[in-house]
Amino acid sequence: MRIFLTGATGFIGSRVAPELLAAGHEVLGLTRSEAGARALAAAGVEPYRGTLEDPDGLRAGAEKADAVIHTAFDHEFSHFVANCEKDRRVVTAIGSALKGSGRPFLVTSGVNIGSAGPGQPALESVFSTTHPIPRIATEEAANSLLEAGVDVRIVRLPQVHDPVKQGLITPFIDTAREKGFVAHIGEGRNRWAAAPVGDVARLYALALERGRKGARYHAVAEEGVAMREIAETVGAGLGLPVRSLTREEAPAYFGWMTVFADLDMTASSAWTRQELGWHPAGPSLIEDLRAMNFAAPAAAA
Repeated sequence: MRIFLTGATGFIGSRVAPELLAAGHEVLGLTRSEAGARALAAAGVEPYRGTLEDPDGLRAGAEKADAVIHTAFDHEFSHFVANCEKDRRVVTAIGSALKGSGRPFLVTSGVNIGSAGPGQPALESVFSTTHPIPRIATEEAANSLLEAGVDVRIVRLPQVHDPVKQGLITPFIDTAREKGFVAHIGEGRNRWAAAPVGDVARLYALALERGRKGARYHAVAEEGVAMREIAETVGAGLGLPVRSLTREEAPAYFGWMTVFADLDMTASSAWTRQELGWHPAGPSLIEDLRAMNFAAPAAAA
């Protein structure tokens, strides 16, 4: 197949592309820069210039493909609500090019949208319409397309990691550097699901090959890693003390991340593993954090 891959030069998309090429697919990769286009061409990917701010251009890219995998997202989290609405527009535009065609459209979301309630791991069978995380906009757009007959499949992500980047933990580390200490809220018992980026990339390829219309897949290797363990590992890496904050103290430290810092974002992938035959085998989140070079500059989004 010829696959239009958004985010082709990004943290996840740059790992998905080789998986697709190895399976014999052609990849049309979205990039916003000339440097990105050169890197894609060198990797055997046909570059397609465009941006998330131009949904019509992305629709045109989708029209050239047999399937679409959408991994791109604006990770400027200080504008998270606006960026989620931007993603809604992008998903809607791409999906409009696929109506009536039967061509698969893999959309990226977050595992927290599958939250079944406090203290319960998120499930693939759940779509939590009242969840406070605004990424719900993406799945609302995807559901509308599904109702219109588009072959939409959703891949929900936890904290995706390697020794350089770790999802929300990357800005968490930046905050610790700025504040001079590492913090968690209360006893730090809330947990975040996680998965190594290589395993996540394989899941996208499997969801394209073996997935089915309307399914939600959880790219989860670890159901939950306690925030206190994350904080202590980061503290050891940075050589900084670790402190517990009250919920009242948290906003002054975490800023925009406060809404995430106290959430229990655990998630199950039992159904996904059974459905797709996916078996994550990469390092754990803590292993990747321990292997991180904390003296190196922060990773780009």
